[in-house]
Parts: sequence; structure tokens; C-alpha cells
Amino acid sequence: MSSPTEKKVLNKNLHSAKKGKNDEFYTQLTDIEKELRHYKEHFKNKVVFCNCDDPRMSNFFHYFSYNFENLGLKKLITTCYKNQSRDLFSDNESEKAIWLEYTGDKNGDKVPNPEEIGIHPLNGDGDFRSEESIELLKQADIIVTNPPFSLFREYVAQLVEYDKKFIIVGHQNAITYKEIFKLIKDNKLWLGYGFHRNMAHFVNKHYVDYASDVDHKEGMIRVSGVVWYTNIDTKKRHEDLMLYKTYYGNESEYPKYDNYDAINVDKTKEIPMDYEGVIGVPITFIDKYNPEQFEILGAETFENIEVRPDVFQKPTHKLSNSERLVYKRIWIRNKKL
Repeated sequence: MSSPTEKKVLNKNLHSAKKGKNDEFYTQLTDIEKELRHYKEHFKNKVVFCNCDDPRMSNFFHYFSYNFENLGLKKLITTCYKNQSRDLFSDNESEKAIWLEYTGDKNGDKVPNPEEIGIHPLNGDGDFRSEESIELLKQADIIVTNPPFSLFREYVAQLVEYDKKFIIVGHQNAITYKEIFKLIKDNKLWLGYGFHRNMAHFVNKHYVDYASDVDHKEGMIRVSGVVWYTNIDTKKRHEDLMLYKTYYGNESEYPKYDNYDAINVDKTKEIPMDYEGVIGVPITFIDKYNPEQFEILGAETFENIEVRPDVFQKPTHKLSNSERLVYKRIWIRNKKL
């Protein structure tokens, strides 16, 4: 098992990583397949853009190119950040960035052969913020990729600005970013189906894997708290969270905050079925959030997020009649009571 110190070092590196090589985390094909099977009907006749992907390493490019006909895609576009060679399957490097265009199988072997893939040079470095990449973005219907965690706010802001549908990988701590939380609160972004145990294994040669022998995968690192973010509707987000606990008669299990009239819940599964007031829940609640069942009122100290002033106050972490401190909370109310 990894020590607290080792975890802190890894997390610090993850958050401080720049857009270069250290921030390239290549997602497993199995994780991509498990998530994207829930969205199959949304891809028909669509242009998919993977704008943070090296096709020699990216399993997003692999997934969409090999499933092009099965998904009924119209076009697949991929941009590569510098150092990509015309020979997609070699280790030779070039200082020229490129973008790829694939429109389906031409020779009938149902394999995306290199000669069937249009390879076009870019004048710039292929950064998703460049004018060239933005012009390609405008052509796309759905964006699917694993963007740099360190640029997540900026990346999502661009997708929202250009009104694009997306399915992207990110860390669950991004929920606490004021820009991301506002989108969640306004039902403009939500979580997808997720990774097993909220843990993802990535190909990345720049970090040491501190996972236990059970979780270790050769040549990969394990990162906890990784989720899928999307604005494409799913069955999952309309499923009610099954509640079984009661507040009345068990008030001692739900202490209030010392300066805010809301009860504290440490685990999503412990939300009481009979409480009509404001409830403070951990950020992991968002994975079970159904906007038809609950209303999100605001969040505690999420970078001064703007919320409803008649409901929200900024409490401390402290619970009443207790010295125990709790982590950041999201304020919710049960809409069905």
C-alpha cells in the first residue's frame, strides 16, 4: 500500500503537471469500452473529435477507428501535440504536429489501415487552445478524450463556449472548482458511469506507481478519484438513490453545523429518507445525483461559488457540540418530500 507521504507527492505532481509530456495519461482501452457502451446511440452520423490524443498511444483513437462502422460514425478527427511521426506505429519522432481524419474502412478488411487515414500537418503545436484546433473543434459533434488534469477548467470552458457534447476523463476534485460546480448545479454537466472503485490505471512513464501488488499493473500507474464527465444524457442520472435510513428517531446520528441549519451526512448512502431540510453531503454524492430527486442548493467554500443567498451561508467545517471537522460539503434538499 502507498504511504500518505507518497500519495501526497503523487497528487502534488498530478496537479502541478503542465500540458507537456508529464501530463499525458493514456487511458486503458477496457475503461473506454466500459464507459462508451452506454452512449452508443449518440454517435450515429456524428463527427467525433479527440483533441488531446497521440494516435500511437491513444486508445480513444483505437476505439473509434476500430468501431467506426459499428457506431455509425460520420468522421473521426484526432489532433496530436507535437513530436508525432507520419508513421503512426513507429517510435520515430518529428517536430511537426499533425491532425488525423478517418472516414471509415475503404478496402473492406474492417481495419483502419494507415493509408486510409488522412494525415495533415499543423502549423502550430496541436494545443487544444490553438486556432487550428478550434477550427477542427467547430466541425465536431462530440468530444471524447482524456484532457490534461492541470488544464481541466480551461478545457471544459472551451467546450461550453462552443456548445459541444462531450465525454471526458477528469479527477473528482474538479467538482470543487467553482466553474465546474456551477455547471453541475445548473444541470449542464454531470458524471458518467465511472471507473471501477473510482480508480483508473493510466500509461504514464513519468510517475512511480505506489499501488499494492494486487492493484499494480505493469507499465501503468493507478490514480484514485478519477471519473467521467459528460453533458450527454444517461439512464443513470435519472435513477433514484435508494434511501433506507431515517432522521427522526436517530437525530444524534445527524449533527448540525455550528453556524448553519443543515444536518451532516458523511456517506451518500446515509442520507435520511424523511428529512425535508438542508443536508450537507460529501462531493462523492454527485456520482449518485438525480436532479429529479434532489436539488443542489450550493457548496461550502468552493472558491466563493455563487449560490442562492436565501439558502446558503458559509459555515465552518465544525459540527455543533463536537470538535470533529468535516471535509467540503455540498448542500442538497430532497425534492420528493
